[in-house]
Amino acid sequence: MEGSQVNFVTIVGNRPQFIKMAAVQRELERRGLTDANTIIHTGQHYDENMSADFFGELDIPLPSANLCVGSGPHGQMTGRMLEKIENILRRLSPDFVMVYGDTNSTLAGALAAAKLNIPVVHVEAGLRSGNMQMAEEVNRSVVDHISDILFSPCNMATFNLMEEGMGLVDSIHQVGDVMYDAFLYYSQIACQSTILDDLNLKPKEYYLATVHRTENIDDSDRFNSIMEQLGAVADGMDVIVPLHPRLKERLTDASFYCYKGTYPIAPVGYIDMLQLERNAQIIITDSGGVQKEAYWSHVPCITLRDETEWVETVKCGANILVDVMKSKGIQDALVDNIEKIIDLHRDPWKDDYYGDGTASSQILDTLIRRFDIAD
Repeated sequence: MEGSQVNFVTIVGNRPQFIKMAAVQRELERRGLTDANTIIHTGQHYDENMSADFFGELDIPLPSANLCVGSGPHGQMTGRMLEKIENILRRLSPDFVMVYGDTNSTLAGALAAAKLNIPVVHVEAGLRSGNMQMAEEVNRSVVDHISDILFSPCNMATFNLMEEGMGLVDSIHQVGDVMYDAFLYYSQIACQSTILDDLNLKPKEYYLATVHRTENIDDSDRFNSIMEQLGAVADGMDVIVPLHPRLKERLTDASFYCYKGTYPIAPVGYIDMLQLERNAQIIITDSGGVQKEAYWSHVPCITLRDETEWVETVKCGANILVDVMKSKGIQDALVDNIEKIIDLHRDPWKDDYYGDGTASSQILDTLIRRFDIAD
C-alpha cells in the first residue's frame, strides 16, 4: 500500500464517539487525508440534538451511511448493526476499521471487521471498571482482544492491556485521550455559548446532573432512588438535568417535574454542555465522558455508579462514587465534596492523567507508519 491509496472506515453511533471522532477528523483535515476516511453512523443515537445536529456543531462531515438502527435490546441492536456494517465493509474493502469507546456500535464494527480479516483500530482501549454486568465492560473487553492496534488513553488502561496479554506485539500505543483534545479545542468556543443566559443561570449557583446508564434507568429501585435524591438536593440548589432520550422515555412520573428547583431541559449540544459543566458548582452524572469533562473543567463530580473505568479521577479526589441505593447517598457525597474538594487548600486537578492534548496527532502518526499513508 502506498500513499493516499489507503482507505479506512470509521464507525460511530453515539454522542461521545462523535466528539472523539471530531478530534481525529480535524487532524485528518490538517494533513489533507479526509478523503481516506469513510464515516458510518449506526444510528444508535437517533435524537436530532444528539446526532445530526451534532455533526454540524462539531464541523464533522456527514456520514456516508446512517444505518438508522435506533434503540432496542443489546443483542437485537448489535445484530442489526453487524449485518449492515458487514455489507458495507464487503463493498468498500477498507485497509482498516477504526472504532471508539465501548458501545454496541463499537462491538458491532469491530466484530464485522475482524470476521472479514480487516485490521481493527480501537481508540480508547484498555479501560476496565471490573464490572462485567455492564454492557460497556463486555464490549470494551471483547473489542480490545480482537483489535490489531490499541490506542490507550492513560497509564491504567495500558497496564490493563499488558495484564491481559495484549502487549506481546507492537499493538499498544499510549497516546492520551482524544476527548481531551476535543475538550481543549471546543472550550475556546464554549465561551460564546448563551446557555446560561437562556436558562437564567449564574455561574456556580447550580448543580448539573445527567442520567442515562441502563442499570440506572431500567432498574426501578435505582431509578426511583436517584430521582428522589435529585429532588432532595434541589431543595437548596437548582439542579439542571439535560434529558437523554433514555431518561426522557423513562420519566413517566410527572412528579419529577414538580420538585422545586429541579429543571429537566432538552438535550444540549456539546458547546452548551461544556459551558454548563465549567460553570456548575457540582456535576452529578453516570456518564464516563462527563466525569472526565468535570475533571478537566476543575468541577467536583459525583458519579452515580458503584465503580468507574476512570479510576484516576477518584484516586485524586476530584470524583466521588455513590451507592445510589443509600437514601442520602448523593446528599452525603455533596457534603464530602464541599468539605474535601472545594477547600482552597486542596487541588485534586494538579495532575493530568490523560495526555497533553495531542492524542489525535499521535494516532495519525502511528497509522501513517503502520499503513504507509502519505502525510
